[in-house]
Amino acid sequence: TMELCLQVIRNTGAHTLDLTGGAPEMNPDFRWFVEEASKAGIQDFIVRSNLTIIRANKKYHDLPEFFKKHNVHVVSSMPHYTRGKTDKQRGDGVFDKSIKALQELNAIGYGLPDSPLRLDLVYNPSGAYLPGDQGALEHDFKKALKEDFDIDFHNLFAITNLPIARFLDYLIASENYEDYMYSLVDAYNPSAVENVMCTNTISVSWDGWLYDCDFNQMLGLKVASKVKHISDYNEDLLNDREIVISQHCYGCTAGAGSSCQGVVT
Repeated sequence: TMELCLQVIRNTGAHTLDLTGGAPEMNPDFRWFVEEASKAGIQDFIVRSNLTIIRANKKYHDLPEFFKKHNVHVVSSMPHYTRGKTDKQRGDGVFDKSIKALQELNAIGYGLPDSPLRLDLVYNPSGAYLPGDQGALEHDFKKALKEDFDIDFHNLFAITNLPIARFLDYLIASENYEDYMYSLVDAYNPSAVENVMCTNTISVSWDGWLYDCDFNQMLGLKVASKVKHISDYNEDLLNDREIVISQHCYGCTAGAGSSCQGVVT
């Protein structure tokens, strides 16, 4: 699959590659793929890094330097700027390990105000409600992390929780499903539709199947096109496809909109 992705990059001139997981760094071919994709001309190489992996094992301790060498754009989840709320959502000890990893990234230039080494954080609510204003949240995160830990980063992406997978289970178990869906529908913003990520991004699974977005991939909803696998990639046919939508799509069109890069309006 990685070889096929590289072939598509070379043939199409794709400029952005976004690796997500889990922890993509744990893939045994991760470093090779980063190096080859960089050679193929990727301009913005995003790795959605689980910060704790940098401290998890000695073989990952050099990841910050590897990221720097290949100008990797690091995007990491940070549930909150306090230990209590972060560990409650992600598990005991996650906050301290994340802070240590961010400090290591800062130490080699990541996230500093005028640095080209991009370091962005991702926030999503811990409950059945929409995220607050992204700009205000970013201000609060920057202020707290700088004052408490001398940490800098570039942008905060506020992402709406979509009613799928574990969050859907939570909504049903807590009897919040109907109220949450009503809140998404009531907050529908037509302007957000123009910029949702499924209009300019294709999601490729580990085994090469194509999806309109990561969320459709999680649900097993392949693209509505004759081209369904990276081995048959045809940009013209894919550009003519209709996006596969379902009720979870209201999450990307609520309020200021939501995507893997935060708000879309």
